[in-house]
Amino acid sequence: MGVKRPNILFIITDQQRADHLSCAGNPVLKTPYMDLLAERGRRFENFYVNSGICQTNRATIMTGQMLAQHGVRVNGIPISLDSVCYTHLLQAGGYETALFGKAHFQNMTTERPSFRQVAQDLDLPPKELRDARTRIRSGPEYDRELNFQHSVDPEIDERQGDYYGFERFRVCTWHGDDVQGHYTHWLDERLPDAANNRSSVNPEPDPRYTAPQTRKPRMPEELYPTNYVAEMTLEYLDDYARGGQDKPFFVQCSFPDPHHPFTPPGKYWDMYDPADIELTPSFYHQPHDQTPILARMHQELADGTANREWVRPYAVTEDEAKQIIALTYGMVSFIDDSVGRIVTKLKKHGLDENTVIILTSDHGDWMGDHGLMQKALLHYQGLIRVPFIWLDPDDEAPGQTQHEIGCSQDIPNTILARAGLAPSAGMLGEDLNKIMFDGEGSRRDGVVVEQATSLPLPGRDIPLRVKTYVDHDWRLSYYAGEQWGELYDLKNDPDEIVNLWTSEDHRIIRLELMERMLKNIIHYESGTPLQVMTG
Repeated sequence: MGVKRPNILFIITDQQRADHLSCAGNPVLKTPYMDLLAERGRRFENFYVNSGICQTNRATIMTGQMLAQHGVRVNGIPISLDSVCYTHLLQAGGYETALFGKAHFQNMTTERPSFRQVAQDLDLPPKELRDARTRIRSGPEYDRELNFQHSVDPEIDERQGDYYGFERFRVCTWHGDDVQGHYTHWLDERLPDAANNRSSVNPEPDPRYTAPQTRKPRMPEELYPTNYVAEMTLEYLDDYARGGQDKPFFVQCSFPDPHHPFTPPGKYWDMYDPADIELTPSFYHQPHDQTPILARMHQELADGTANREWVRPYAVTEDEAKQIIALTYGMVSFIDDSVGRIVTKLKKHGLDENTVIILTSDHGDWMGDHGLMQKALLHYQGLIRVPFIWLDPDDEAPGQTQHEIGCSQDIPNTILARAGLAPSAGMLGEDLNKIMFDGEGSRRDGVVVEQATSLPLPGRDIPLRVKTYVDHDWRLSYYAGEQWGELYDLKNDPDEIVNLWTSEDHRIIRLELMERMLKNIIHYESGTPLQVMTG
């Protein structure tokens, strides 16, 4: 790798599966510009998230820590303001840092932290002592992302101080054409009565689409949030090219799509025909009874009691699955076209020769796997495996597919190492540069994926917690307090149809995987705070 510190462009999407790329073998979806990144760089085939939900895994990406360390166990907990993020280290190392698009480092609602239920005959502690720490993650300093939704001048927000290591930022909150944040101010300047032009309020009728959360937006492509994120990134690159370029830049270009609701605008709405969509074999496998959660969601679909709005996971019919996937492909194609514009801008300004480009997603989506949509504790491959592409202009052997295992926790260390900077003590991920460019094998034999729910899932009375261990050959998921679990032979059953958890023939491998998971947790869950050496 070169001596000069490179510029770094980090493109992150929201809820994009690893197989939602044509270069990953998708026979319908066309992503020529993302494919070009893979052709000129390297694509990881086995890249996993460390949590299958937005806020928790984004916290891991920012801090390089597992959930037990950064504390963002579920959506609804902000990253602690005393956290050292890799962007702080880039900034201290001489980088300009900028974020355009979704952050989700803090909460986006006015809800306050709640207290767990206790026995009725016990008195509650004082409010200030209800959490394990007196400095709870609540209050004005943790409401910045919420306040961005009502901002009238993003530059005022920037003058209030950087945002988790980002000096310049234009933040989007929520998804589809319901995006708020700094985008709202931009949209209001360009579209009269913008609030009544969102599909949640006033969708364009299209009787062909009846699946949950499919809404045809009225706003044109040029005003849709995907274009906003692209425009803010392009504007930054123009400004950077006009300036002195005294510092290298780190830009995070963070698209809120293709997360539900499914609202691709303009030509992207019907770019793909649902009739052309092929569902995975697991969709058609009956019965859907590998876990009680899966069985209950399908029962709710059958008896008409399913709540299929907003963030709840749900089961779908065949037609509904194909409609949703077709619209999701449209959203991905819009992002792909935007990536093409950004890469073209880099080349126009001569920045491409010293800019590392990274592309990944915060997690995937079931997208019809086992007849399900969205995400929760069932860690099927469609949810936990995501794209990861690394394009380095100094790569002497581009175009390779890496089959080694990597994960979201590795992102900070890999970026920092390429910038010539050491990680903080708490960042225990691996440096993937060693795999890509130094000929070293992966130090990871597998990845731990963690998740919890704040509310009960269908068919359960209490919230659940799960830890998953996944490697090239197996996926094991252990549910706290439950007699059931999951074990799949990925080599012979890649669609995860046959749950081997209760198989006596697989008892030994189940125990071995539990041991591997424990070793992995011990290895990647330590390192901070630094201790005083006292002998």
